[in-house]
Amino acid sequence: MTVGILQTALEVGLIYSLVALSLFISFSILNVCDLSTDGCYTLGCAVGAMLTIAGHPVLAIFAAMLAGVCSGFVTAALQTRFGVQSILAGIIVNTGLYTINLAVMGFSSNVSIFGVPTVFSMFKSLSESDGWKSWHELVILSLIVGFVVICIWRFLGTRLGLSIRATGDSAPMVRASSINPAFTITVGLCCSNALTGLAGCLIGQYNKTCDINLGTGMVTVALASLIIGESMTGRRKMLVRIIGVVAGSCLYRIFISIALRLNVPTEAFKLVSALIVMVAIVAPRARDLIQFRQSKQRAMALHKASREGKK
Repeated sequence: MTVGILQTALEVGLIYSLVALSLFISFSILNVCDLSTDGCYTLGCAVGAMLTIAGHPVLAIFAAMLAGVCSGFVTAALQTRFGVQSILAGIIVNTGLYTINLAVMGFSSNVSIFGVPTVFSMFKSLSESDGWKSWHELVILSLIVGFVVICIWRFLGTRLGLSIRATGDSAPMVRASSINPAFTITVGLCCSNALTGLAGCLIGQYNKTCDINLGTGMVTVALASLIIGESMTGRRKMLVRIIGVVAGSCLYRIFISIALRLNVPTEAFKLVSALIVMVAIVAPRARDLIQFRQSKQRAMALHKASREGKK
């Protein structure tokens, strides 16, 4: 594991952490299974790529987030207005986004961003130091993710944020408190998909390309990062949980980098991702079972010792 490989893993991990934070809001906070992540991720990349080519790399970020908001709004509307189940609503939106993404990309399956300025090249030009330039991508991604983490933490502590958290715990209780759960679900999914669109735009400018199949399997990657992060932090304070999700995403990319160094075939990466998710899910339960058996054995030993003492 060289420094360059670790640096790349952290950079991609920080971008993927935005998608993991998106699932953190929709899945962990709202308790909604949003399967539109794959299409929304590609949508953000497509919108960002086209505006970057037009010479507006910074505007591309906000446009990609706005596109994500639109995707989240449609998904929420299907659930709250028309009574479509969350899984089915996500599948419908994800399927429709394929054609929309093609249309955004000019009905081309691949768009190149080489030779045009990006937010990374603009940030790189701010310094003349060669040492700085080799780390500029990691620095700007850290700043962006750090800002997003603080915004999510502060937002979830507001009255609206607490209402969204309460909706995930019990929608009937929220409704009984004169709060419209349809509104909180819509706001939550819009914020969630905005982060997915942001991640798509950043990965497009990072790789300098956009492909129609870019988002395939992104739900699995984000879910793996989310579960790894939550298994490390557990039910602690909200800020710790949010930071844990970011750390889980970086750890996931490090695991993938290790798999690459072990010459694992590219075709097996989906299996590696599934195994990582399985281990992350099973590990806390296995730890609890081991602790329970140890406690049981100690209790049996104390009971046996007390009986022998009475004799």
